Amino acid sequence: MNNNDRLTAFITGASSGIGAVYARSLAKRGYNLVLHGRRRELLEQHAEQLRREFGVDVEIVIAELSDPQEMQNLEQHILHIDKLGFLVNNAGFGLPEDFHSSDSKDNQIMLRVHAEATIRLTHAALKVMLPRKSGAIVNVSSVAGFLISSRNAMYCATKAFLNTFSESLYLELHGSGIKVQVLCPGFTTTDFHKKLDLVPRVPMSRKFMSAEYVVNASLRDLDRGKPVCIPGGKYKLVPILLRVLPRWVLYRIVLRIW
Repeated sequence: MNNNDRLTAFITGASSGIGAVYARSLAKRGYNLVLHGRRRELLEQHAEQLRREFGVDVEIVIAELSDPQEMQNLEQHILHIDKLGFLVNNAGFGLPEDFHSSDSKDNQIMLRVHAEATIRLTHAALKVMLPRKSGAIVNVSSVAGFLISSRNAMYCATKAFLNTFSESLYLELHGSGIKVQVLCPGFTTTDFHKKLDLVPRVPMSRKFMSAEYVVNASLRDLDRGKPVCIPGGKYKLVPILLRVLPRWVLYRIVLRIW
């Protein structure tokens, strides 16, 4: 296939982990790629490997999602991708600390990266996808979006927003030809948990899912038209249990764990 005839996938947070695996999986499916991130060296290495292995076009975009001007540039970039076929809003980070003692600027950055960036990039992507009546959007959330936590108020809240936003968008776009999914993984072996120094301290770290397992589950469920993907059997139980568990019991569990 001529590369000019291929659809393009735009992936945020593609330097490593889940974003990098999406890039590889979608390149294998024949998509040209636009890889966003902040670590240029990692992105360039990844891009070159994908070009050699799959023969697809790979473009790199370096941008800070919390910066208004750089976000505007990304929106314009998406609007000029004529054959945009896939958007993965994957970029994110954690702040495992009490809200009252956290830096207000960090909280604002998290809100912009998790929520505002997803809103703006999704809105831009739909302007390209809807006229063609085809495309797919995956918003990477977390099983934490179903939970509450005494030390992750902003993280749980912003991920809960992604869950509600994505499911609502799925309903809005029903019959349009655009697939929408929110991906809600639990503990996964990526840089995310390494940066938070959680892997050595969490007893269940040996049972972390791989990024490959998570992305495979996401794409499989997307092909089946499922709007919510929760990889891993034990994590699928979380929203079910929360529907029947009294809140006071949940509060006690959370306080005991954290």
